[in-house]
Amino acid sequence: MGNLVPFLLQWGLTSLSLWVASYLFSGLRFADGGSLLIAALLLGFANAVVKPLLILFTLPLTVLTMGLFLLVVNALVLMLVSAVVGGFTISSFWTAFFASIFISLFSLFISGILF
Repeated sequence: MGNLVPFLLQWGLTSLSLWVASYLFSGLRFADGGSLLIAALLLGFANAVVKPLLILFTLPLTVLTMGLFLLVVNALVLMLVSAVVGGFTISSFWTAFFASIFISLFSLFISGILF
């Protein structure tokens, strides 16, 4: 039970970030609130499981670009979630790229205010 509250707060924060991003980026759309909540849940799972594997596999490229390739990894994870969740669409890689930067910064900002 002790881990449930932080989990729910993080899920809510990710949902809020995705919702705000969908208003700022015209290429990022949700069909309904359910797809938004499922996308936020799956994004948290993908960031915990898939993203570390992608970072490990792309480590030489990440080192070569001095860490900038991590922005591409974030975009790819967001595109993976949109491919899996019905009702969540991203129009292009560049939309995913800039939306993932915004989502990361917005989540960091809000969590800094709350915690």
